Order: sequence, then C-alpha cells, then structure tokens
Amino acid sequence: MTMRILYVLTSLGIGGAERQTLAVASRMAQRGHTVSLLVLRPELTEEWPTSLPVVHLNMRKAPWRVLASLLAGRRFLRQFQPDLIHSHCFHANLVARLLRRAIPSARLLCTIHNVYEGGWHRMLLYRLTDRRLTRTTAVSGAAMRRFVACGAVAAAKCMVVGNGIDVDAFAPCPSRRTAMRTEMCTRAEFIWLAAGRITPAKDISNLLRAFTLIGSSHPDARLWVAGAPTEEEFEKVNTLARELGVTGSVCWLGLRRDLPALMDAADGFVLSSAWEGMPLVVGEAMAFEKPVVATDAGGVRELVGDAALVVPIRDPEALATAMGKVMEMTAEERSALGRAARTRMLDQFSMEAKACEWEALYGAVLSE
Repeated sequence: MTMRILYVLTSLGIGGAERQTLAVASRMAQRGHTVSLLVLRPELTEEWPTSLPVVHLNMRKAPWRVLASLLAGRRFLRQFQPDLIHSHCFHANLVARLLRRAIPSARLLCTIHNVYEGGWHRMLLYRLTDRRLTRTTAVSGAAMRRFVACGAVAAAKCMVVGNGIDVDAFAPCPSRRTAMRTEMCTRAEFIWLAAGRITPAKDISNLLRAFTLIGSSHPDARLWVAGAPTEEEFEKVNTLARELGVTGSVCWLGLRRDLPALMDAADGFVLSSAWEGMPLVVGEAMAFEKPVVATDAGGVRELVGDAALVVPIRDPEALATAMGKVMEMTAEERSALGRAARTRMLDQFSMEAKACEWEALYGAVLSE
C-alpha cells in the first residue's frame, strides 16, 4: 500500500532530530510513497540538504505571522491531501495538531525526541491537544515514561520507536582518519570528541570540569568540541575553560559538515549531557567503533547497552574516571569495545531496520 506522507518539522537546522526525520522520509520516498516536508521556520543558512519537496511556512513570533503561516499550512494540507502526518518536536507537534482540522481523515503521529521539551505550560498544551492525534512515539523509554507521568500524553496511545543509525555512512576509514589527524596537526595525542549543538542540555561545563581532572595524569589528552553554539552559551563555556586553564587542550570546532572525518580521527567519544532523548551522535560514534563514555541521560543506556561506559549526569568526577579508564586501556581493549559498539548498532539500530519499523507502524495507524 502506497501512502501520502507529510513530515512536519520546526526547521531543517543541523540537529539530530532533523537528520533522523530526513533519513526516514528519504527511505519512505525510495519505497514508493509520496513524501513532502512542511517546515515552520524560514529557510536557514545552515540546513541539512534534501532532495524531497519542502514547503517553508516562514513562521515568526509575531501573532499575525503565526496566523498567516497557519493559514498557508492549511492550504497546503488541502492541496497535498496526506494520508498520514508525522510531526517532530514540540512546536511542529503543536502546529500539526492545529492543522489536522483541515484534513480530518488524515492520521496524525507525533514524535517526542527528548525527555524535556519545555515547562509545565508546554506539557499542558500537549495534554489539551492530545485528542487530536492518533499516536505518539518517543525515541526512548525514558522519554515516554516522563511524558506519560506528567500527563502530557496518553499511555494507551504512546510507544517507543528508537532512532536509527546509518551504519554504512558511519564506518571506520583508516585513510580518512590519517588525513584528518594530519589536517588537525595531531600526532600521538589522545583525542576526545564531543559533538552536538552547544546548549545547556549538553552540559559542556560538566565535560570541561571532567577534562580538567584527567589533565594531570593524562597531559597528552586533547578535547575537540564540534557544534554550533549560541553566543551566550559559548561565552559561558569558553570563560570556564579559561578559568580551568584548559584552553590550550580544548579545540572549539564550531559547526562542522565533516563530522564522520572528525569521528574517524578521534580516539574516543564523550557525551556529557544533562538531558537527552536518544542521542544520534552517540550511536554514530559507536558505529565508528569508538570507545564511548556517556552520561546516563534520557535513553542513552537503552542505546549503548554494555558497549559503552555510562556515568551519572552532572558528576564530573565520575565522567573523568570513566574517561581515564578508557585512556588506560590497551589498544586491543579499546578496539574490542569499539567492535562491540558497532555490532550493537548493526544488530539493533540500523536505519534500514528502523525504516521498516516506521513503515509498518504507518500502515497500522492508517488501518486503525
């Protein structure tokens, strides 16, 4: 059965939720379904590329612009006539619930990508509009449990569908590793990579404090941080790095399009988040056979299983201990941990398997 599927996103900015949505949407189009994207925000300077049809509503905060965007979205829905609408993250989820009235016959599926999507007022809006959707999915059990517990979603309509990893795109390449380490003027140093938008959720302050603690015993350690920061957040973490005296060992890479090459070049991957949904970047590092140290945020433990070191959130001492443990492993031990990580991604989180799971769910939702 072919379907007409509309994906609704807040933006196509460089983020994990956006990349995951585009990966699933592309695979649905490859399988013969008619797919289109409805994006709330105007086109950004930095976006994930896609060959799928995209309609931008150019929504802004001014009330009249919100109303104009909603009317434009309503017209597009009536033109596209989707069988199923699949929205992602708070703003897109809420707008999709409002727009569904234009096509009452369409099924609406909303996905939650984090354990935290805002305060009580947002949870109240979720609760008040829950009757307008057919099904809610969450990227992890931790996210689902939190939203059900606070009454934002109905337990009977909620289920977990984890993120998928493109294990072929994120595979080790020795020549790429050598080239990137040469470009970065790296020799024998042990490189830790952290990646993701620099926001309070990523708790880079926690990482910097942990990195400071391992400096005395591992002076050859270096930390690369890849991700687009807000000006305020970058000033905060850069100031902390200066106060801790680690500016010479920390490299702020900013937004990078060559994350696979950076992962290849790194010796280990570290996630210091205070809260998460199910971080794609951790799965990608595992697909690269990198030893991973991560905080126990959101669905991290569900993702990594026994193939990574997991520590409590907001505990720089525990994070430093785990990072030191990885650095003190032999090369063979780190390789074994990395191989186990990739095997887990292949067996349980491949993107093709997740695309099949989504396609089956879409069919089930349409048949309800």
